[in-house]
Parts: sequence; structure tokens; C-alpha cells
Amino acid sequence: MKKFSVLIVSAISVFLIMAFTERLEKSEPVSIIKTEITPELLKPTIEPVKIDIKGHEAFLSKLGNFESGNDYKKENRYGYMGRYQFGRQALKQVNLDVSKKEFLNSPELQELAMNRLLSYNDSTLDRFIRKYEGKKIHGVVVTRSGVLAAAHLGGATSVKKWFRSGKVFKDANGTPITKYMEIFGGYSLSID
Repeated sequence: MKKFSVLIVSAISVFLIMAFTERLEKSEPVSIIKTEITPELLKPTIEPVKIDIKGHEAFLSKLGNFESGNDYKKENRYGYMGRYQFGRQALKQVNLDVSKKEFLNSPELQELAMNRLLSYNDSTLDRFIRKYEGKKIHGVVVTRSGVLAAAHLGGATSVKKWFRSGKVFKDANGTPITKYMEIFGGYSLSID
């Protein structure tokens, strides 16, 4: 089988070389156009290029703005706190046993909590993300950042249910996790 494959490849190579050589023999001669080099031709032209990089900090800023207007001291009527509106259960999940006062008065604690939650949800949902990233599932294009934002809103379990059955969890305000998948999709995240 190997000899046959080598023979086929050799035959194709010979055919291509013969065809290319014949084409070169029939082609018109190439003429060289001389152009005088002027100082204007040597000046680089720089045009502004708009680059839309959606990175980790942009993701956090947009999520924080959506959740609380990026207000570290905000507490909503359901008891969710800080820039990213953490509840008690989410704080326990990321091993932060702090008082409400401590949490609301510490942007550092809130950022730590968010990074831990992203990391936890990323490892919990990685199998689903790797399988479906870039594909449209239940009408939504799946991206890592969109899935992690959805898990922030409704928990990793609700995102797993969505992948498996299409069932859409909504928070107390009626916001569906699919909205977060769409709004926060396409960011490049740095997760520890």
C-alpha cells in the first residue's frame, strides 16, 4: 500500500511539474517597470486602525456595570452585595467567610471573590465549553466568557441544565442566563 501511495504521489508531482513548465514556456515575457523613488514614496503612511480587544478587564468592567454600576458598596433588595452582586451562597462557594460590612468595604475582597468564582465555574463547566464553544446551542452562540457570565447569574448547575435540556433559568429580576451568554460572549479571559 505504501509503494502504491508513493507511486501516486510521484505521478501527480511529475504531472504538475510538466504542466507548470509548459505554462511558463507559453507565457509572455515579463517586463520590468522602472519607477523613480521619491521622498514621498519613502514616507510611511500610518492610518489609525480600530482594534476591538475585549479582554478580561473589559469583561469585569462590563459585568460590574451591568450588576451594580461598578459600585462596590451597592446592596440590592435581595441582599446581593458589591460590584458583582455576590450572595452569601456564592461567597461560601469561593471560601470567603466575611461579614457583609467587610465585603462591601473591600474592593480587593470583591475582586478576589470574582476571580475565584470565575475559576470555579470555568473548571466546573470546561467540558461543556470545550465541546460547544463557537457553536449555536438552543439559539445561542457558546463562548467561554458568555457561559461564565451565565454561571455568575444563575450558577453552574443552571448552565449545565441549559446545555442538557435547553431549560433557561431566570434570576429574581427575570433575567435569563441566555441574555448573559449573549451580552458577555466573546471576551478573552485570564483565569487562574
